[in-house]
Amino acid sequence: MPASRPDWLLIDGSSLIFRAFYASRNSADLHDAKAVRAFLESLARLVLWRRPVRVAIAADEDWRPLWRVDLIPTYKSHRVAEPIPPDLIPQMPQIQAVLEAIGVEYVGAPELEAEDVIASWVEQLPGQRIEIVSGDRDLFALVHDPEVKVLYPEKGGMAEVDEAEITRRYGIPGRRYGDFAILRGDPSDGLPGLNGVGEQTASRLIRRHGGIEELIASGTLSDEDIAYVRLAQQVVRPGSSKPVALPEGRNVEWRLDAGSLDVLISKLQIKEAVGRLVDALHVSLTQASIKDHNG
Repeated sequence: MPASRPDWLLIDGSSLIFRAFYASRNSADLHDAKAVRAFLESLARLVLWRRPVRVAIAADEDWRPLWRVDLIPTYKSHRVAEPIPPDLIPQMPQIQAVLEAIGVEYVGAPELEAEDVIASWVEQLPGQRIEIVSGDRDLFALVHDPEVKVLYPEKGGMAEVDEAEITRRYGIPGRRYGDFAILRGDPSDGLPGLNGVGEQTASRLIRRHGGIEELIASGTLSDEDIAYVRLAQQVVRPGSSKPVALPEGRNVEWRLDAGSLDVLISKLQIKEAVGRLVDALHVSLTQASIKDHNG
């Protein structure tokens, strides 16, 4: 358990689901709902480890929003053919149904990706201690000591990414990752970045000038470069002009929809995984109630 429990654990749903899917695909489990089981177990471990006061999961209601594609047409273009692995497609609504029956909010919004939903929530929670779970480095742009950190999955487990970790990895001030990412680009998302600028050059430009606005003011960028940067500022950074309402984050007693949950448990054979998650949420909620009572 962390030294200071987060007020909110905000989870990039697709990121955790995909990670669970690929882990389960390599396992000996032959059950059709093995990704559902692996996801629930991963979520239970996270809740027990971090013991958040509140937890909410953000959904990709639109994984490739048209407004981003209109600005940069290559955005995620290589994922059009198969955005979701075929074996995972039927398990996505099953995961959502189980979460709903347990009482964990899984929230999306039209024309927004999960990263945008999370960014909207973070903006509405000033002063709260927030931990974001995601394998999407774009969310590093939200890191802000001491309030916001990212738990980033790696081979050795979850890396805790705060401002010092961003500086260690990229050699830039911890709150400048968003500007750095715009300059560097990201081929995995179809974002070219500035012509001829890779990670090292982007890091050097940020260190020298401080950020994108200062870099533009220095007069070192061409008109073409500036035009790209202005588009990328709208595409790369998580967020939206459309605020997403904050979820409750927890039910008063994690009331279960027992009837629906029993049906899902029987159909998907996930009794043990559901039990682990419900137990983890109960432990977290009990500690949160004590914290609230003690002020």
